[in-house]
Amino acid sequence: MKSFINKIVYTVPLLFLLASCDKGFEEMNVDPNKYSEVIPEYMFTNAQLNTVNVNFVGAAYLTIGGSMQHFATYKEVPAAGDKYFNYGYSTGNWNAFSAAVTQISLVIEAVADDPTKVNQLAAARIWKAFLFHRLTDLYGDIPYTETAKALSEKNYTPKYDTQEFIYGDMLNELEESIASFDDSQNTFGNADLLYNGDIAKWKKFAYSLMLRLGMRLTEVDAAMAQTWVQKAIAGGVILEDADRAVIEYVDGSQTASRNFIASGLLSTDYITPGGDNVEGGKLAQTLVDHLKNTGDPRLNVISIVWVPSSDGSSFVADTTTALQKGMPNAAYNNLPAEFNSFSEPNPNTLLKFNAPYIVFSNAETNLLLTEATLRGWYNEVPASTTYANAVSAGMRQWALFGAGGEISEAKINAYLAANPYLTSGGFDAQMEQIQTQKWVSLFLEDEYEIFSNWRRTGYPNLVPTNYPGNLTGGKIPTRFVIPDSEETYNADNFYEARSRQGGTNTLSSIVWWDK
Repeated sequence: MKSFINKIVYTVPLLFLLASCDKGFEEMNVDPNKYSEVIPEYMFTNAQLNTVNVNFVGAAYLTIGGSMQHFATYKEVPAAGDKYFNYGYSTGNWNAFSAAVTQISLVIEAVADDPTKVNQLAAARIWKAFLFHRLTDLYGDIPYTETAKALSEKNYTPKYDTQEFIYGDMLNELEESIASFDDSQNTFGNADLLYNGDIAKWKKFAYSLMLRLGMRLTEVDAAMAQTWVQKAIAGGVILEDADRAVIEYVDGSQTASRNFIASGLLSTDYITPGGDNVEGGKLAQTLVDHLKNTGDPRLNVISIVWVPSSDGSSFVADTTTALQKGMPNAAYNNLPAEFNSFSEPNPNTLLKFNAPYIVFSNAETNLLLTEATLRGWYNEVPASTTYANAVSAGMRQWALFGAGGEISEAKINAYLAANPYLTSGGFDAQMEQIQTQKWVSLFLEDEYEIFSNWRRTGYPNLVPTNYPGNLTGGKIPTRFVIPDSEETYNADNFYEARSRQGGTNTLSSIVWWDK
């Protein structure tokens, strides 16, 4: 799988360029460096990569990471999440997703009519649902049924579908795709960076996504939510470590093969140990305090403070618990005197170029099962058991990052003993515990899902900041902003969608399922 990423970086099948000429110069008009047709395997790999790594620094780190109080900055320009400034990072995501949307659409078109490629079609449809659930959760109503039609149908002004319709269609797509898998036919093989074409694991991934999407509907259509949640659980979700959806990255001269989180953070912020970070970023006080107060061993995996070496010639990363201190959100607008005493990401785990990327974890699915039990939709395993399974999985997964990420079973058991599931607590207390654990377990790997889950549940209970001149009136952002270009190039559809969503297009707008 790792070697395949290396190959793919320089073998991207861009869109075909078969210019014809009626004077006998057809061969001269063909670019020899581009493919004349879509190669589904290469295109699928690129769709996977471009879906997960899109605009990570601007969207997942600076915008969501700041607003969800995982990160903080003293500077104003990158403070989209920290100080609720700057539309630019959220609008940039709109265009950045276009490559993945086009690529997965071309894959589906290329394999749709070939019965021997039914498994490739199923995986592509599932991945399309994964891609579009991220998009619609960020923006609400978006082009969906008519998107990526510019090449095939010359449609440059696609209509905006309602999020309610999109959710219903994504869930149906997952169900139909799962049913269409055929063990006798070929798969994407090593072009599939998640599972190397393993059909059984793809089914678990699809059911896990169905579980996530079904649970997203709890506040807007509880009956529909229950139906899809129970259908997903019955189908079989990711429960074991071996079934986690993970993309492996490699270190080397080809920068595009490196883990995009590590590359992004090292190139934009955490460049000089013990120095003034470029974007002024540190781990947030809310996160660090929570980990310290609960005795969470993940603190020492993800967090370090730079301290002078013994000879004073350099700085070394220190994971000592007592030293860890998060920076308050929106507290500064100039370099704080104590800046170097604040914690930042551990270079021996989070900032490794060959770190894996966890697309979907059994920590999340077990937390979703715990919530389903709390709601009375699942009773096969006690909530205390699935919660413990979730915590354990969320801690074990850091071993994927190498020796610096390993958390012993003894530490896991000690954490669970000190922080048991609140079996005797009321609904709200248990919900807060479940969703706060998700906020920790999905840290950095899936800030998008943390943002969506916080909007749905209200947990963890984050205290908003109110920095002077912020764009939300001191309210944590609740939606990404659709770029102004849509008002120019797709005005009628854009305005119609905006009117359906409260008539606004700001960081304080909300999506359909956010009640």
